[in-house]
Amino acid sequence: MRKLKVGVIDVVAKSPSNRWYARAMRANLASIMPQVVAIWCQQEGHEVHLAYRNGYQEMIEPLPDDLDVVFISAFTPSAHLSYALSNYYRSKGAVTVLGGPHARCYPEDAAKYFDYVLGFTDKEIVRDVLQNCEPQRPVGVCLAANSQPESLPGVEERWPYVERLLREAPMIKIVPMIGSLGCPYTCAFCVDSVVKYQPLDFDVMKSDLRFLMTKMKRPIVGWHDPNFGVRFNDYMGAIEEAIPPDSIDFIAESTLSLLSESNVQRMRRNGFKVILPGIESWFDMGNKSKTGKTVGEEKVDRISEQVNMILRHMTYLQANFVNGLDSDEGELPFDLTKSFLDKAPGSFPAFSMLTSFGRSAPLNLMYQQQDRLIPVPFHFLDNNAAMNVRPKNYTWPEFYDNMIKLHEHAFSKKAIYRRFRANTGRIPKMMNVLRAISMEGWGKIEHFKKIRTRLDEDRQFRAFFEQETTEVPDFFTEKIKRDLGPMWDWLPEGAMFHDPHAYMKSEMKTTAGAA
Repeated sequence: MRKLKVGVIDVVAKSPSNRWYARAMRANLASIMPQVVAIWCQQEGHEVHLAYRNGYQEMIEPLPDDLDVVFISAFTPSAHLSYALSNYYRSKGAVTVLGGPHARCYPEDAAKYFDYVLGFTDKEIVRDVLQNCEPQRPVGVCLAANSQPESLPGVEERWPYVERLLREAPMIKIVPMIGSLGCPYTCAFCVDSVVKYQPLDFDVMKSDLRFLMTKMKRPIVGWHDPNFGVRFNDYMGAIEEAIPPDSIDFIAESTLSLLSESNVQRMRRNGFKVILPGIESWFDMGNKSKTGKTVGEEKVDRISEQVNMILRHMTYLQANFVNGLDSDEGELPFDLTKSFLDKAPGSFPAFSMLTSFGRSAPLNLMYQQQDRLIPVPFHFLDNNAAMNVRPKNYTWPEFYDNMIKLHEHAFSKKAIYRRFRANTGRIPKMMNVLRAISMEGWGKIEHFKKIRTRLDEDRQFRAFFEQETTEVPDFFTEKIKRDLGPMWDWLPEGAMFHDPHAYMKSEMKTTAGAA
């Protein structure tokens, strides 16, 4: 195999932002797999260039123009930018490859604009692409391993890429690590619900933690595990064996079912400062919160007590919610969340709207069969900018009225002050305030009010959401054009629209073929 010149792009952000919070944190949102792919390509003997697209910069360390192949990793909100990048590099003669969540969720659409689209990706899949590096037109080839890789290069192996990324983080510098893949829970809306839980090598993890202690005075590690600590004693034992107590600050996403007080105390002794549990719903997901069939106000009381307990031991907690689930009806779900925030004022709320990401979860097939999906452009499918599932129990105005009231309660000056008072530590206090007055708080209120006004006053916009037309509203088109900037001219023809029923149609063809 000839030596190739390989480019790898991690699309960290879909659009520019000069807001302080974005500039401070975006470099810390880089993914692990682009670094892994870069390592695997190097191990095959190729010349590799890795670049990060952070949004407020055109490109950190731009790639050469004479690349043979370009791997692009993207989440769905960055799909249009990724399609434009693919078109640009194809014009330079490169073969383009898409990986990451968007490739898994929308392979049929992505194959129109890439030569290769990768689902589960291991070293063998990457080797196949490099060995058969030829343009695939007009429709790309979709490839996938049978499962997630059994092992990944650790931090020490990835360090040249990690170190370069940390230089772009002006203040808070978070090292990305991962200890497991998949999740044992089966939340029907989640991309990880169909991925078998798989711990990675504990010896590699221990070696990486020791390595970090030689590179940074007080490292901060962000665990990318979908659900950290499922094998709790094994993970804590490995950390305790590898490094002295409380010598690295850890950030992790976990479930409330794992966060008993004894476990939380052990995590605190080992340096865990930030935890992101999923509450999701007051009427569903009881297995994740260990509340069983307890729902409503009783569930609010139990979880608020647990969250307050966690915050006595940790400095920062983000509580994750999903709004618009089929189990929700009326104002009650939103009022219960307001009640929770009053009872657990130190928690920072992260509100998501129910979003269907193509093939990502079994529930999406039901929404397609029920004809409830709206072809909202990928650029807005970030759980916040727009909802692409018609609510079961709300009209669109009712739903957005409730979302506005919820956010106004959560990010009022009174709530921000109470959160500031309830938190400990200078950085947690500051981060909570900055997030509240940024796009995550005040910015979302402003955005939702614009959406709500258009539902009443913009006939084209309302008709789109009422499924009377599939024509993309000018409101979305103009926003994408502004965000892409110069890359707008490289967006391929037809890329603004996608078939929201592609998953269902593919399943129907498979069933018909089997018959």
